[in-house]
Amino acid sequence: MDVKPQFRVLVVDDDPTICKLLTAKLKFSGFMSQSCTSGEDALKILSKEKFDAIISDLNMPGISGLDLLAATRRIVPHTAFLMATGVSDVSVGVTAMKQGAADYLLKPFQMEAVVVSLRRALEMKRMEAELAEYRQHLENMVEQRTKQLKSAMHRIELTYDETLEALAAALDLRDNDTAGHSQRVTLYSLEMAKRLNFSGDEHKQLERGAYLHDIGKIGIPDAILLKPGKLTPEETAIMQTHVRIGYELTSRVAFLSVAAQIVLTHQECFNGGGYPQGLKGEEIPLGARIFAVADTLDAIMSDRPYRRGRPYSVARAEIERESGRQFDPEVVKVFLSIPEETWVKIRSQASETRTELRHKSADHPALNGGSGGIGGALDLAAQAG
Repeated sequence: MDVKPQFRVLVVDDDPTICKLLTAKLKFSGFMSQSCTSGEDALKILSKEKFDAIISDLNMPGISGLDLLAATRRIVPHTAFLMATGVSDVSVGVTAMKQGAADYLLKPFQMEAVVVSLRRALEMKRMEAELAEYRQHLENMVEQRTKQLKSAMHRIELTYDETLEALAAALDLRDNDTAGHSQRVTLYSLEMAKRLNFSGDEHKQLERGAYLHDIGKIGIPDAILLKPGKLTPEETAIMQTHVRIGYELTSRVAFLSVAAQIVLTHQECFNGGGYPQGLKGEEIPLGARIFAVADTLDAIMSDRPYRRGRPYSVARAEIERESGRQFDPEVVKVFLSIPEETWVKIRSQASETRTELRHKSADHPALNGGSGGIGGALDLAAQAG
């Protein structure tokens, strides 16, 4: 390796003669060198000037070579350090190298060997610096790519959620008796979840599950789904299959896997009397237990062909009465703690956004006949998710 004059070396030895001999040899070999006779002086010099390498004696009064090595590792970690000793003991050199020295030199010096060791140490430091720079470059690239990926994933997630909103609106339009139902029960559920300290991800999964809870009704014949009167036992059994159908549709989509559990269990009852699995208590996902209360609130307060919607007081009394049977008592307690004004405000908010969702469902190609209709929308989501 061709040594250029910009490499600066500090020689530290309590013997002035050795300092003189080393600096002379280093200058002759193309290095710029400077010397001092104590560790204290070396630290003062290092605080003001920059050196590429240090050659230090091991045994010096005051600050020893090992002490100086430790100090330089802290203040100038990228400077090569060579330890010199008159003790012909390999363990001394090994100790120095374990503590960060690039090499150790034995006295009396073989000057050519000193220059070779110094050049090797400088080359090692150069490669370490290049490696550190390369690593930093990679870390910067990874950070940049991670930010870009997160941004892209956020955009995809927004597209997913817009599709789900439009899908829920399309389902509501098919079943005129429940128009706006998905939007309302979702907002009701989220209000209770907020007071149950749901995390951001739990909040999002509940939102998706609530929006899509009745997606399985796309597999129910209109003659049953839209029947104005009471269903027969056989028709009821067919209607109840909508939870399984909905689960089969949503569980195929990776980002809906948690929400699919809400779709599957939203008709379960706290006392085990629900369907399709007869789950009981905490066997039912918390999101589904919250949804059950929201669903009943909306069902009682909404108009039906066979009756007008009833006031909030009726819904409150029914939910309180069914605590421990149909509903989780803890969820009911949260529901009862929320003032009526909040529910009225949420219902009004849902009404205001309903028109916007109707437009989304009408304009969305996957929900308006393109790409296989509603099933195509889920197929596309499954491929992307």
